[in-house]
Amino acid sequence: MASLVRHVTFDCSDPYALAQFWIAALDGKLGEGDQPGDDEVLVESAGAGLLFIRVPEGKAAKNRVHLDVQPQDRTRDEEVERLTALGAAVFGDHRNPDGTGWVTMTDPEGNEFCVERSAAERAGA
Repeated sequence: MASLVRHVTFDCSDPYALAQFWIAALDGKLGEGDQPGDDEVLVESAGAGLLFIRVPEGKAAKNRVHLDVQPQDRTRDEEVERLTALGAAVFGDHRNPDGTGWVTMTDPEGNEFCVERSAAERAGA
């Protein structure tokens, strides 16, 4: 049997604070026993486990790997608004006049991720 991806890991300055953003973004839950001040904090969600690890250095360049999130019960544009209210920022807007495309955002520590169209939006295209 081949290996499986167990977590997607992010280096960050405050694992617990960043985990709180992603818990809200993904409707996830905090790993058992994780608490403020921990050097490693896990977010468990339906799609993937995200592990946040404290490192001393800040983010210096564009991510080589990033998450693509797809809203399940709202449109891409509604999800961008919701994530912005949670503390994300729009980094690059790649939406097209015909409704296709995506939005590149950054989480509160500057990690890039993309918001795609929902399955319903894709089916209607």
